[in-house]
Amino acid sequence: MSLKQLTQTLFTEHFGYAPTLTIQAPGRVNLIGEHTDYNDGFVLPCAIDYQTVISGAPRNDRQIRVLAADYDNQQDQFSLDEPIVSHANLRWADYVRGVVKHLQTRDASFGGADLVISGNVPQGAGLSSSASLEVAVGQVLQALYQLPLDGVALALNGQEAENQFVGCNCGIMDQLISALGKKDHALLIDCRTLETRAVPMPADVAVVIINSNVKRGLVDSEYNTRRQQCEAAARFFGVKALRDVSPDLFFPILHELDPIVAKRARHVITENDRTLAAADALAAGNLKLMGKLMAESHASMRDDFAITVPPIDTLVEIVKEVIGERGGVRMTGGGFGGCIVALMPQDLVESVRTAVAREYPLRTNGLQETFYVCKASQGSGLC
Repeated sequence: MSLKQLTQTLFTEHFGYAPTLTIQAPGRVNLIGEHTDYNDGFVLPCAIDYQTVISGAPRNDRQIRVLAADYDNQQDQFSLDEPIVSHANLRWADYVRGVVKHLQTRDASFGGADLVISGNVPQGAGLSSSASLEVAVGQVLQALYQLPLDGVALALNGQEAENQFVGCNCGIMDQLISALGKKDHALLIDCRTLETRAVPMPADVAVVIINSNVKRGLVDSEYNTRRQQCEAAARFFGVKALRDVSPDLFFPILHELDPIVAKRARHVITENDRTLAAADALAAGNLKLMGKLMAESHASMRDDFAITVPPIDTLVEIVKEVIGERGGVRMTGGGFGGCIVALMPQDLVESVRTAVAREYPLRTNGLQETFYVCKASQGSGLC
């Protein structure tokens, strides 16, 4: 049963009437441009064909009732006329509550709703299941009440909910690609202006995501440290963010910076250049150049930004051994575990799957990967 059928059936069973509409919002993978978003830089993600789906209907009162199909049909209910506060013990409910609370500050003209939510974005894998949920909740209320809010507004609303209500400090990329993704395209995002450019993906290219299943320890504290180091480098150059430092400005005075801060800054500054070049390479169908840029990105994350771990580096090596110059592979996401992303012709996918299944446990003392074959998909909307 599809997620659409599941949520519609559950809605009718639980609420006793049929939903008005069903929407979806996808997860995402970032092809290149890592830790550049909070430096006002460039990223190149695509939406993937794993999503959060919500079936909903308007109510004639001010109550929001929610059923979470993936959490044993747990339920939440709250009023739009009372202060919306954190749920005592349901973490998933805070994402819904946060989005609704922040939506009220943008456009309070919506009323109550009954909602049933289900999703298949893998959780804890760095594929943005939370952003997918935030955008989906905003999108369903926008659709039910015809709110004059575009994808950028829904993305910003989701980011605010996550930063201020849930309490997780994320950039804008995850919500923006979930809202604005385009089928068969990646999206070059300028994280300062929020301007986007759709970049066509070559027709026969598979987006392969492999979860290392390394539990991501340290990620929050290390993330904050990296952020502080980048801000220190920006202060040294007297600019708002590292986005404003060109390689020509950076390299001649690199030696004047603290050595660790210099390495962190070098990653961000060169990664921005790589991301812009990658968008052009992808649009031209030049997988060889795309692969070279992805390899440079991974080396920079490993050596300068120090956010990879040995099993991730091993996974990248195994994939690279199979695809050679016919595609690209790198770690994706915040680091310290999580996933790698690879672009390759469809005809290499099964060879890669076989090689990883054989070699990864052998080289990592028994770790088992999870393998996803995705395609670049449409952003949020009716389904």
